Amino acid sequence: MSDSTSSAPYLWGQMTWPELRTAARLERVVLLPVGVIEDHGPHLPVDTDVVLAEGVCIAAAAEAPDGVVVAPPVVHGYSPHHMDFPGTISVRASVLIDYCLDVCKSIAYHGFSKILLVNGHGGNVSALDMVAKVATLETGAFVAVISHWALEPVRRLAPDLLESPGAGGMVHADEFETSLYLALRPELVQMDKAVREIAMPPSQYFWVDLISPGDRITSAGFMEPWSAYTESGVIGDPTLASAAKGQRLLAAAATGLVELANEMRDRPIAKATDHHGRDRSGVVRQYSRVSPW
Repeated sequence: MSDSTSSAPYLWGQMTWPELRTAARLERVVLLPVGVIEDHGPHLPVDTDVVLAEGVCIAAAAEAPDGVVVAPPVVHGYSPHHMDFPGTISVRASVLIDYCLDVCKSIAYHGFSKILLVNGHGGNVSALDMVAKVATLETGAFVAVISHWALEPVRRLAPDLLESPGAGGMVHADEFETSLYLALRPELVQMDKAVREIAMPPSQYFWVDLISPGDRITSAGFMEPWSAYTESGVIGDPTLASAAKGQRLLAAAATGLVELANEMRDRPIAKATDHHGRDRSGVVRQYSRVSPW
């Protein structure tokens, strides 16, 4: 994985406070990886979602070191549906929302006006969507969220690159996630223990695949215990994974994040208009200058 030895440091935790002050003044976009600790089959470590989210952020920062800063990852997420598998650590959805909101408020307090939450866990999606909304309205910064598998270059590449079957074939600890982990930390992947397990019941509306083609707009939201579908924790076919596939997926994700960060950087901060007939200029922005606690 890349370090911060390029033209500008980009790993928040390795930067000094004067460097971060300068980064804010230069209007660099902050990438905030968010994952979870949970089972990923017998072949992948339980930190998979954290490693992948942070990995794609660092890969993007290596491409655009002057445009972004990568914040330390949020390690713990919402995953009670995985608690039947040893090693899973879950926090309440309300805790995740409050925690990430405080992190975003802290970042905005230091003058950063564009923050992108980069999600690595499907169970976090609803909570992080709320974080982005609330943080934007309460800080005056522009805060957005995207899951790394939803980046457009990844979605264009995956159908041609990956070999897993359609619906139900790429859900968890699968060809996609295993390939990315092989690209980032191959020494931690136990491919000899990878198993194929595809047991999601077919459905017109309950769509859960991360990558497989399909109309996700009509999906119905739901969540049931993970152990109801899988003995290994896997839903997919990680035996098809390779580091070569992972490198291409990582490059696509990095490209997508840079594209999104550039668009965010160029996007003007929206200004509210009070139709009650009184001036409220600066009212929303003032939240970023008070203690976030």
